Amino acid sequence: MEIDYKKVVSKDVTDLGLFKDSDVVIKTEDLYVSYRDKLAIDRINLEFYKGYITAIIGPSGCGKSTLLRSLNRMNDLIQGAKVGGKVYFNGVDIYSKEIDPVFIRSRIGMVFQRPNPFPFSVFENVAFGLRVNGFKLTKEELRARVKDSLEKAALWDEVKDRLDAHAYSLSGGQQQRLCIARAIAIEPEVILLDEPTVSLDPLSTAKIEELLRSIKNDYTIILVTHNMLQAARVSDITAVMMPDENMVGRIIEYGATSEIFTKPKDKRTEDYISGRIG
Repeated sequence: MEIDYKKVVSKDVTDLGLFKDSDVVIKTEDLYVSYRDKLAIDRINLEFYKGYITAIIGPSGCGKSTLLRSLNRMNDLIQGAKVGGKVYFNGVDIYSKEIDPVFIRSRIGMVFQRPNPFPFSVFENVAFGLRVNGFKLTKEELRARVKDSLEKAALWDEVKDRLDAHAYSLSGGQQQRLCIARAIAIEPEVILLDEPTVSLDPLSTAKIEELLRSIKNDYTIILVTHNMLQAARVSDITAVMMPDENMVGRIIEYGATSEIFTKPKDKRTEDYISGRIG
């Protein structure tokens, strides 16, 4: 059954031309990444805006996760990875030699495919990032920050009476929201999410999607997903990636989600979101 995306997509953004340069939080210019000299993605030119969710979609193996990891220098941790081109964060090239990648990752947080809470209590999972990033907080301030982060992650009401419980005692969906709370506790400007609901049930997925919509005004959110309905429901802007004949990932279309899903300009985009390829 073909999906009528007109009934699903967000209408918040219709024309990217209305954005100003001052709205851009992250910008890539001719970004490329190779692994052991094998090009993975090439000539990526994108802009990401505060207060909006950008979805990155495309078939498996087209480089979506590679692109995402490039935005906070996570590819630095992969042996044999080489990054070229430019990635600007608030106008600063994050790959400049003067830039500390640990600082970049504190400003551009990341949530992975599968929940990865630390083997601590619920409270300590959220407090951990604050401590390792050098936040000097009193006990009262720390408790307030943990509570605020759990509230933003729509988890406080479910865990407020068991903050000392082990994080592994939570359900999968709760663990993923805990990871989001941990990420936002240190007050990043950007949140990267790599297939954050791929291992979750429909109810937990819906809660994560609702959470992202509820917090998007405070962050720049970039979401990699294979779930076309999720991209249509949650994102304001969509970037479509496809591999070329050499299996190098490239952006083939970029624009308002409402346009990408209802009036795509590239036939490959239409075929992908309709399920004919992918």
